[in-house]
Amino acid sequence: MDHARAAISNLFGGEPMLYTRFSVARQMDGENSHVEMKLSADDEEGEETGRPEPLHASVSPAWRSGKNLCFLIIGAVLLLLIGFLIGYLSYRGRMQKASRCLDGSGKCEITPTASYMADSDDTEEEAVPGPPVLYWPELRALLSDKLSTRHLETSLRQRANENSFEAGQSEDESIASYIHEQFTRFDLDKVWNDEHYIKLQVKGSSNNKVFILEDGKEEELESPSAYVAYSKSGSVEGKPLYVNYGLKADFQKIEKLDVSLNETIVIFRAGKITLAEKVANAKEAGAVGALMYLDPYDYKNTDTLVPFGHAHLGTGDPFTPGFPSFNHTQFPPVESSGLPRIAVQTISSQAVGKLFGKMDGEECLLEWKGGVMGCKVMVSSTSKVTVRLSVNNVMVDRKILNIFGAIKGFEEPDRYVVIGAQRDSWGPGAAKAGVGTAILLELARVISDIVKKDGYKPRRSIIFASWSAGEYGAVGATEWLEGYSATLHAKAFTYINLDAAVLGFKHMKISASPLLYTLLERTLKAVKDPTKDSGSLYDRVGPDWVKTVAPLGLDNAAFPFLASAGIPVVSFGFCNKDEEYPFLGTTEDTVENLKMTDKLYSLMRAAAEVAGQIALRLTHDHELFLDFERYSEELLEFQEKFLPYYQDVKELGLTLNWLFFARGDFQRATDALRRDIANSDRENKVVRRALNDRIMKVEYDFLSPYLSPKDAPFRHIFFGKGSHTLQNLLENLQLLRNSKDSVDANMLKEQLALVTWTIKGAANALVGDIWDTDNEF
Repeated sequence: MDHARAAISNLFGGEPMLYTRFSVARQMDGENSHVEMKLSADDEEGEETGRPEPLHASVSPAWRSGKNLCFLIIGAVLLLLIGFLIGYLSYRGRMQKASRCLDGSGKCEITPTASYMADSDDTEEEAVPGPPVLYWPELRALLSDKLSTRHLETSLRQRANENSFEAGQSEDESIASYIHEQFTRFDLDKVWNDEHYIKLQVKGSSNNKVFILEDGKEEELESPSAYVAYSKSGSVEGKPLYVNYGLKADFQKIEKLDVSLNETIVIFRAGKITLAEKVANAKEAGAVGALMYLDPYDYKNTDTLVPFGHAHLGTGDPFTPGFPSFNHTQFPPVESSGLPRIAVQTISSQAVGKLFGKMDGEECLLEWKGGVMGCKVMVSSTSKVTVRLSVNNVMVDRKILNIFGAIKGFEEPDRYVVIGAQRDSWGPGAAKAGVGTAILLELARVISDIVKKDGYKPRRSIIFASWSAGEYGAVGATEWLEGYSATLHAKAFTYINLDAAVLGFKHMKISASPLLYTLLERTLKAVKDPTKDSGSLYDRVGPDWVKTVAPLGLDNAAFPFLASAGIPVVSFGFCNKDEEYPFLGTTEDTVENLKMTDKLYSLMRAAAEVAGQIALRLTHDHELFLDFERYSEELLEFQEKFLPYYQDVKELGLTLNWLFFARGDFQRATDALRRDIANSDRENKVVRRALNDRIMKVEYDFLSPYLSPKDAPFRHIFFGKGSHTLQNLLENLQLLRNSKDSVDANMLKEQLALVTWTIKGAANALVGDIWDTDNEF
């Protein structure tokens, strides 16, 4: 060792280097010890002889000391460079590996924030110490392998032997118990029931009746077993008037013919919009009653079928609007403003044909003619033909059960995606409720199996929900949202709706929040089309599928999640665009009729795979797969629609500038969030959670904060209902151009203010902390 030290010393200075030596020696004759320190050369002989050396120093010449210092500096610099190169190469290697899984689909434990931006799944496997990690391709393959058409068929068969599963009745409770037992058998982490006590309107002791009165004689037209919930009870009489689909545009065409709708009983065919919206249009026009039928042109082979329905323009229990229907709770004596207050009944197209035969007025417009022969708009002015409608519906109090099962997340168990399906139906409900319930049970079984047996550890929780009273307007789902609104808006970040997932086989119908467009597209690309030998579901919908996204209707259980609670949703299913599923909502919605759909169980399995992939992906990645930048595009589209009316607004002394500035602020806020994500430490759980919270709040922040949830429950400015929405503002701007005198300038000013500040508030929330926000436009 001494020779090596001397060699190094000679290398730098040519002379032995001096060093300081500390020695600690214990005296033999006591406990005291002494320390010796000497500055010595390695070749000194004193070390060999063991003589103690006095403390001394040797000073090198100045030129030699400078030379040594120079070599020391060079050595230090070289060491720093080597360390820097090692660190850089290590970082570059990790970034290259991360870049190979930018879309989050590669075998990477860390899913980078740019995961939306690439499509490739070709990645190398990364060695991760500890327990095995399920990478996304492996997880996706496990889901696909475990989904079983046999299990789906078995679950759907539960509907084969019953004629009705009306909410709160024994059949509904029986299948609720079955679902609870299945969730327990699947070993879900938590299974529970949620009880609600609601008011429902049901058929009375006798069927409702429709009569034709002519020359003092009364003839019974029809007495169907079906009924319309929340219709006004009693008897009404009026002249019959046909209004096509009952759209606002249809009523406007009638008004242009100078035909009065006051005290009439209007007739319209099903389709285009919900029954509740048709009835609201009729009430607004002055009608006292309404009849709806299934037109053979849209619904094949339904001449004698009569559908069930409800006429409440809203969701939830209409007698506790904005409040949860829990037991022993006092509510103010209030009713929903969406109740129709006119008599409503459904009848068969066969009965409508007889009624047309009694009407002697103008023939229907060409585009209004359907599959019923002899279509007439009205009776002549001299005709004495009228229609009498007798409704015997009664109100009842009922207890309903929502059934839940949960798989708890391992990192953020208090953040969850909800998968739900309606359970009740007025008839057998094979397509309406059976398909969705079967898919719900299969997903619960498969995902639980992946977690319990294959080692998948979801970061966030998955809740499986079976709703009751869906036929009455998503009552079960809405009451749950109202009961736990303070919790759900901060914890639930996606709702996946499974209702009516298979109504055909040729096409797909999709409704979704823009936040889920990117994830949905990725999923469609990864799921095979069950009706073809090759290709994916994405090939079926095409690259422009976003343009065909259908707005959510009031009859969709996902609607209150999005429009009332501000939770991103997706609802999808297979259908035939050229013809409606004819048996939906009727007593003929049986398993046998549904099985006439080509490749029914393969389609159900494909729907389950789409829903399962979305749920698993949302619980797998570090970053929530919600594309918050999409809303910037949606706002820009509305800005382009508003722009032609800029001068019209200016003439009222108002301006659209503030609205446009707010849109720009939102765009800058999304850019800022994207930068924060890119620059963040993705391994820091606290930082990651804070960023994900900002992402999941985007939808909620588009609920107008200036409205009462009780008076205006659907507060979403994109997807809600009311004057606060962007669509309503656009309609008023169009009216301003076409009929300036009919527009209230103060009302328009208020609309602009509400929309502007809602968008500005969403931008501020997206920025993050309060000290980063700016109320300057």
